[in-house]
Amino acid sequence: MKENIIALKTYRFAIEIVNLTKELISEKEYVLSKQILKSGTSIGANVEEAIGGISKKDFRAKMSISYKEARETQYWLKLLRDTNYISPEKFDALNTELTSILKILYKIIETSKE
Repeated sequence: MKENIIALKTYRFAIEIVNLTKELISEKEYVLSKQILKSGTSIGANVEEAIGGISKKDFRAKMSISYKEARETQYWLKLLRDTNYISPEKFDALNTELTSILKILYKIIETSKE
């Protein structure tokens, strides 16, 4: 079976978010860490739900949720950068991957409308 690129990318991104959350908690940052953990891991969880969707409409709805969660995660990453909880370099690395995920999700959503 061929590996699903978006499922793989979002899973790897979720791992990065879990590791970031561990770092934030070690710095005693508990509120923002929970926010980014929830949205950042939800991206891949919704992709997995979409893959198992029972209809095209269900697939598109879950992929749309995934896209929205990715946008929310981008917000939290910017906030963490701008409040000096993460370095600009850490932000750039995570944001580059997240931007790639957002582009793929958008294309999947648009293509599934056809």
